[in-house]
Amino acid sequence: MAEQLITWAWRAYRWGIDLVLPPQCVGCGKVGLWLCPACAQQIPLWEAPQCPRCGRPWEGEELCTVCRESPLQVAPIRSTFLFQAEIRDVMHALKYRGGYQVIRSLTPRMVEAWQRAEFVTDLLVPVPLHPRREAKRGYNQANLLACALGEALDVPVASRLLRRTRATVSQTKLNRKQRRENVSGAFTYPDDILLDDMHLTLVDDVATTGATLEACADVLLAHGAERVSAFTLARAP
Repeated sequence: MAEQLITWAWRAYRWGIDLVLPPQCVGCGKVGLWLCPACAQQIPLWEAPQCPRCGRPWEGEELCTVCRESPLQVAPIRSTFLFQAEIRDVMHALKYRGGYQVIRSLTPRMVEAWQRAEFVTDLLVPVPLHPRREAKRGYNQANLLACALGEALDVPVASRLLRRTRATVSQTKLNRKQRRENVSGAFTYPDDILLDDMHLTLVDDVATTGATLEACADVLLAHGAERVSAFTLARAP
């Protein structure tokens, strides 16, 4: 009940904000939506040289220095866009202004990036939010991204396979080590579901150090998954 009240209150607040400052396309300024399909098509895909394992910007065919020293279990990590310019504004609208409409405009670009990366998977698994944070936002953006991608690709989505049982502070201002410590043990899994020999792909909004993705992958691999990769909307530089 408390979580429902939080959701209703936050939706009313966002409605008031949108009434005073209505959504405007981050590309062309069109009023009424945060990103129009035409502008979404103009945002370049993230195709610059990158680490073949973690996907961070990297020159050369070998693994980046981070992956050579301490490779993540979740691999490969691929993203649709680089987190800059219009995508930064789109992400802010998606996470803090109730702008989930942007996902409809971005789905064709995600499909294009997925196909170019030649991704194949058995199941899409969205990274969960803590219930209180999801109630405040009104939705889990990772789940919406996974469902849109799964429908377009005809790949099943396990929206509640992972659960976030411990609230964590924002990762934004934490370094690599602090990020890993922050999300360690934050996710759980229902033991009655078997993952034997399955290739799972985590879906999230942004990949930065990979700490959150790795914490999720640890749980899935411990419960029988053969392999865990990740696909995100954006990649932090």
